[in-house]
This record gives sequence, C-alpha cells and structure tokens, in this order.
Amino acid sequence: MRGVGRFGLLPIVGVEPAGGRRDAEPAFERVPAPTGAPVGSPPVPEPAPATTRTLSEAASKELLAPFGVPFPPERTVHTADEAVEAGEALGFPVVAKLCGEGIAHKTERGLVRLGLHDATAVRHATADLLAAATEADGPVSVLVAPMLSGRRELIAGLATDAQFGPTVMLGVGGVLAEALADVALRLVPLARIDAEEMIEDLRTQTLLGELRGEPPVDRVAVADVVLALSAATEAHAELVSVDLNPLLVVAGRPVAVDALVEVVTAGGSGDGDGDQSR
Repeated sequence: MRGVGRFGLLPIVGVEPAGGRRDAEPAFERVPAPTGAPVGSPPVPEPAPATTRTLSEAASKELLAPFGVPFPPERTVHTADEAVEAGEALGFPVVAKLCGEGIAHKTERGLVRLGLHDATAVRHATADLLAAATEADGPVSVLVAPMLSGRRELIAGLATDAQFGPTVMLGVGGVLAEALADVALRLVPLARIDAEEMIEDLRTQTLLGELRGEPPVDRVAVADVVLALSAATEAHAELVSVDLNPLLVVAGRPVAVDALVEVVTAGGSGDGDGDQSR
C-alpha cells in the first residue's frame, strides 16, 4: 500500500480483518490531509497592499520622453516673469497649465489657459494659475508650451491587469472617444508587428487617412509611441499606469500634449482643433 499516507488514508489500528482472515485487505478510514500552517506555528502576516502615487505632468513626461514618446517643447516656470520669458522663447500663442503631483484633473478645476497670444496674457494667466493652487496641491509650477492645432486625436496608455500584467492600449480620442470605444490592447512586451496590428485593429480607419487637407496619420510614428510605452514599462517595474490623452495629430504625426503616470511608491510592494487642456 505504498503512498497511502500521501492521499490521507490510514489503517484502523486494532481492527481484526473480516472473517478472521489474516490475508484480507485491511480496513481503512479517510483522514483529512493536513492543511495550512503546522499547529503551534506563528501566523503568516498578509502582505501589505501596494500604495501608488501619481506623478506631476512634468515628471510624467520626464520619465517617458527618453523612450521616444513625442512631447512638445515646454518650460516649467514658477513666476509670471519666467512664464513670459518661456512664451517669448517658444513663440506665441502658448498654453499655460498648473502642474503638481496633487493635480490630476486640470480641466475640471479650470487650471488650463489656452491661446495666450502675448506677454500680457501669459503674465495674467500665470498669476491666476498660481493663485488657484491649494494647500492640498502641494508644491506647484506652471507648464508653458506651444499652442498646437489638429483635427484628430488618439489616446494611448498603459494599465496593469491583476492576472495578465502590463497592457498597452491605443485608441481613437477626442470628444467621441467614449461613444466610439474604438481601442486595441496588447500585452507587454510588444514587437513592432504588435504595434502595427494595434493600429490596423482600430475600426475607424478613415480617421487615419487624409482628412480635410491634412496628411494621413504617420502609422510608423504611432507605432513608435506604443513601443515606447512598452519599453518604459519593461525598464520601470514601478509603473502602474500611463495616460497619454490626447495624442494630438499635428501635420500627420502624433504629439502627446498631456501625460499622467502612476507608480508604486518606494514603500509599496473629430471636428475642431484638438484639445490641449487635459
């Protein structure tokens, strides 16, 4: 009866074989197999849930830019005078946005100023933005960037699935993004063929062709964005999520005018011009 104990079966001690025959099979009773920790052992503590934090827009872009995510040139400033200098260097019109780790939804709070055409407008906008910061926002700055224009928007990002791990997303953005729900997903790591197939998976292919005098969307450049997100995830194990919304299509090429990155903390285990206001 080799291996009986391994399956939770033990002989009944002191029971005579049936009919008094010594060559009969012994009777057995089923004993539950031991489960859990041994009796008397200390309880195993549950792992602490991982905690995360959201980086500021400036810090998010700084993390992603080395991997090839295309961002417009911009300046981080702390005073109205510095903002004017930035606007003059970048060329008017510009956009000004309040920036800080505690600021995730700038548009909803009115913390974005678009179409600033001169130094006076930049000065006033920067002063208003800095005055609107609250104590809960923590340290803040103002991002000054060129005012870009485009009729088409895409979205791209990263999410971490509890079962499958990091997943990269590409989709149609803009005001119709939720209504269309036109997105493609792939698991990390991605090869270029995966990125190309994601573009082909989008149902709204006409949006990627020539549109109202604008050139077709540069599919190679879009694939580069998707591959950049995959590479960033492989290089930074602390990445939990990335949101590039919108990816504004400017002269056929995608430009990420906003970025939001979430990381595990060290202690934790379309018509009209595109929108730069998120």
